[in-house]
Amino acid sequence: MPRVIGIDIPDNKRLEISLTYIYGIGRRLANEVIAKLGLNPNMKANKLTEEEIARLNATLQSEYAVEGDLRRQVQNNIKRLISIHAYRGMRHRLGLPVRGQRTRSNSRTRKGKRKTVAGKKK
Repeated sequence: MPRVIGIDIPDNKRLEISLTYIYGIGRRLANEVIAKLGLNPNMKANKLTEEEIARLNATLQSEYAVEGDLRRQVQNNIKRLISIHAYRGMRHRLGLPVRGQRTRSNSRTRKGKRKTVAGKKK
C-alpha cells in the first residue's frame, strides 16, 4: 500500500479513486492533482514509483489543505462558532442538526442513547 501524507491508500484501485481516501480530497481534486503531475488516472495505485509518491506528497502538502491541517481548521471553525455563542455553535454543542433539519421525527441518532417517543393515544 502506498503511503501518501501518512495515509495508506488502497493499491488495488485506480489512482483517482485511491486518492479520495485522503480527508479533503474528492474526485474533482484528485483528478486535478493527477493532471497537474501528469499521471495516468486509470493506473492502479500500486504501480506508483517512489518518485511519483514523493511528488504527490509535496504537491498535496504545499498547495492544498488536507488531512490534519483541514481537520484542525474545521474544528477551529466549530470552536469559534461555539465561543461567540452563534446559533450554529449552540446546535453543535448540543449535538443537534446544525443546518435546519427537522428534529421531531429524525436526528435521533445524534442525541445519544435512544429515547422512547410517546406515540398516539388510542
